[in-house]
Amino acid sequence: MNSTQQTARVGLFFLLGVALVWVTFQTLSDGKIFEERSHTLIAGFGDLKQLKTGDEVRLAGVKVGTVKTTRLAGRRAEAVLQVDPKIPIASDATASIVMSGLIGGNYIAIDMGTPGAPPLADGAEIKTLESPDLNTLMSDIGGLGKQLQESLGSFSKTLNGTGKDGGGIIQKLDKLVTENSARVDATMANLQEITSKVNRGEGTLGKLVNDPKLHDELLATVEEIKATATQAKEFVANAQTLMDQVKSGQGPLGTLVYDQKAADDIKASIANIRSVSDKLAKGQGTLGKLINDDSLYNSAQVTIKKVDRTLDGLSDSGPITAVGIVVNALF
Repeated sequence: MNSTQQTARVGLFFLLGVALVWVTFQTLSDGKIFEERSHTLIAGFGDLKQLKTGDEVRLAGVKVGTVKTTRLAGRRAEAVLQVDPKIPIASDATASIVMSGLIGGNYIAIDMGTPGAPPLADGAEIKTLESPDLNTLMSDIGGLGKQLQESLGSFSKTLNGTGKDGGGIIQKLDKLVTENSARVDATMANLQEITSKVNRGEGTLGKLVNDPKLHDELLATVEEIKATATQAKEFVANAQTLMDQVKSGQGPLGTLVYDQKAADDIKASIANIRSVSDKLAKGQGTLGKLINDDSLYNSAQVTIKKVDRTLDGLSDSGPITAVGIVVNALF
């Protein structure tokens, strides 16, 4: 083998080695020569729910990083998230653990947060939201199924009974129907008889249903009631109009109620009447003296007696003599 062939073989093996190293590098480092600077976030949960290192971190469903590691921190579990530093995570964003499928693993889901919110710094803690996992859901469904089964059992016992209280609702209903079958038959017979009488036009209800004249009279009565109601409405409307006039001071009654001058005149008249009655009671004035002075009464009595004696003497005297007697008697 000459030197040229040997040199070619060495070069070929060298190229094959470089290619093998390149393929290995592409597989292990995803084609990156230098590892980019990472952006780390801390997410604390009460339970990581089988979350493990290497699980995806997704922002709005898009992969932006992975779970770097998991650890315990006091009474909670923490997941250290390694996200792409080129993608900012809003400070009010929320992280939660989500199942990727019934048989798949879990991943960290982050929402977008509020637009314009400042991004989280490297090493900052992101807000978290606890979400039920498959085991919790299955446990809740199992508990719900158990409660449903117990409810159905109680309902079945209520319907069928337990044998200690004389049977359930169905047995009690059957017993009630059996014991009262004769009464039910009698009631049905009575109903049949009543409906037959109604159909034949017997009784008040039968006549009302079958007699056209009674029907017309009933309609006429209803019309009269409607007319009466209309008149009552008109009366109420007139009364309301009258009240409005009184309130506005119109008419004699309105003037009497709301006119201040009329009220003052009435008060003055009442005061005058009261003054006159007080004077009469005190014997003031001619009428008061006539009512309260006994001497005027006595003088009137004396005068009347003189007139009676004078009239008695007129029967024996002439006209001229009679005039003189009257004058003498009076004066």
